[in-house]
Amino acid sequence: MRVAPPVVLSVEQREKLERLSRGRRVAARVVERAKIVLLAADGKQNREIAEICGVTRRTAGLWRHRFVEQGILGIEKDAPRPGHSSIGEEMTREIVRKTTQETPVAATHWSTRSLAKAMGLSASTIRRVWKKHGLKPHLTRGFKLSRDPKFAEKLEDVIGLYLNPPEHALVFSVDEKSQIQALDRTQPGLPLVPGRCGTITHDYKRHGTTTLFTALNTLDGTVLGTCMPRHRHQEWIKFLRLIDRETSKNKKIHLIADNYATHKHLKVQAWLERHPRFTVHFTPTSASWLNMVERFFRDLTENRLRQGIFRSVEELIAAIEAYLAHHNENPKPFIWTKKAGDILEKVTRARQSLVKSISV
Repeated sequence: MRVAPPVVLSVEQREKLERLSRGRRVAARVVERAKIVLLAADGKQNREIAEICGVTRRTAGLWRHRFVEQGILGIEKDAPRPGHSSIGEEMTREIVRKTTQETPVAATHWSTRSLAKAMGLSASTIRRVWKKHGLKPHLTRGFKLSRDPKFAEKLEDVIGLYLNPPEHALVFSVDEKSQIQALDRTQPGLPLVPGRCGTITHDYKRHGTTTLFTALNTLDGTVLGTCMPRHRHQEWIKFLRLIDRETSKNKKIHLIADNYATHKHLKVQAWLERHPRFTVHFTPTSASWLNMVERFFRDLTENRLRQGIFRSVEELIAAIEAYLAHHNENPKPFIWTKKAGDILEKVTRARQSLVKSISV
């Protein structure tokens, strides 16, 4: 008859096992193993231990033998499981190198299966290495570095208006959201209910477009907006006239705008010369993110337009005007916190990384 090996504990081992068996932040499997070893040390046989701990006799015998052979370390760490390949550091580095520096034939990036096949490993092994090193070949993040030779100068000018607006003046972030489509769906969707999101058909009917001209007051968050069918310089001048009518005549007006050609048209420049209280500050090229009104456009799209159903341009315009009115009932300004120096430092690092990647 097979006799279970006796378990003899030192004072230190017993104290540690007792702490493990009571530990609230200890893995449940380790707590169970510590109890098995303590009962074995008290002279209990595997059958008794199995009944007390609610485990099989085989499990009780396994952790008794593991403790006898390896001590406390043997019950704290799990042995490699079947099917979980253990690869060395050299192979791990090769997986990372191949993922970041090579591409598969006829594809732009690796998948876990394609890389596993190329390296003779399992897909789960590739997945674990990618997770550990934060690699996601299927994802990309868009970027655009401005090539404006006066980038720093324009950046400091615009952010200066956000952080330190001039006295006795109004600062507006202005732009147009062009070609907003009045989209109707070909079929009615299902409403939102518990356990299921709402549905909307992917195909639609077009009923025309409109362009929203918007001026966001950077101080109080109010929005002045109007819809027009087109977005030429004629419409832009009409919008400037609207701003002129709706603002106090004794205040200077500072407009932050992007580099769209309409904003720099000769007739627009002539109008601005006749209205000297207007000053236009242009953002750097490829830096529309500096224009605070873009944040308002994002909210408008997310909250009102993207899931909206509009059977005519008039219905679309009415929805936009209602959104503007609701926004102005309780406006909240967007607070700009980034300093020009912080942004310049980040852009400089991005340029250096881009140059480095090109040279490699």
